[in-house]
Amino acid sequence: MIPGSRSARIQALVAEQAALRDARVGVLDVCTAAVAALPVGGAGMSAMSRDRASHPLCSTDSVSQHLEELQLTLGEGPCVDAYALGSTILCPDLLAGELQRHWTVFADAALEAGARAVFAFPLQIGAISPGVLDLYSSSSVELDAEEVADAMAFADAATLLLLDARISETGVPFDTHAPGTGRPDAAPFDDLGGYRAEIDQATGILMVQLGVGFEEAFIRLRAHAYARGTRLSVVAADVVAHRLRLPPDTAPSDIRPPETRPPDEES
Repeated sequence: MIPGSRSARIQALVAEQAALRDARVGVLDVCTAAVAALPVGGAGMSAMSRDRASHPLCSTDSVSQHLEELQLTLGEGPCVDAYALGSTILCPDLLAGELQRHWTVFADAALEAGARAVFAFPLQIGAISPGVLDLYSSSSVELDAEEVADAMAFADAATLLLLDARISETGVPFDTHAPGTGRPDAAPFDDLGGYRAEIDQATGILMVQLGVGFEEAFIRLRAHAYARGTRLSVVAADVVAHRLRLPPDTAPSDIRPPETRPPDEES
């Protein structure tokens, strides 16, 4: 298929979903169109950053919503790897032994949530990378070459939407992987709502309460959610509402999720 014709077809599918909502085209329409066009059961998208709190943007169903929060809370999974590596991550069967060993917590948690296959596509144009598009299936499935190409085209469409939203509001682009590049605040578009603001606010509160930097405060926020099996958004809301206050004398190594601990501390 000619690349230009694929892009035009994908954009038309996304526009159709927006028309059904009688709304402007948004990233939720990309996810919904991807589910309709590909052999998957749901889709989700997360905004990712190297120096700010990552957060879910949208999802098509409760399973995909849970998968987005699960990966960001645990700090592991195809979404995290796709962003870190800047490449597509295809997992046709989470029961595969190598995936079980690679994602020691996420794989079983995702299976329990109802996902058997997960596919992650980084949103990127050159050095600019605002997030990741995730697709899942409740059964084991492999995407063929055409389906992977379509999924990548959906990711490209989402990237352009995010960048357009960002530039139209501030005149500057999203996060880049280039060394020394600053990261402006996230774009204020409808799918994001107050999720990002609440997590950033909770992280700021913990910075003051615990006397630590941003990264350490976010690690502690994630770790508290991980240790109690609670969604990151719920913990953030409790911190902001002053229903939760983390003890300042808690050792970081005692509360960090597995991937943030030194090797000799992991069980």
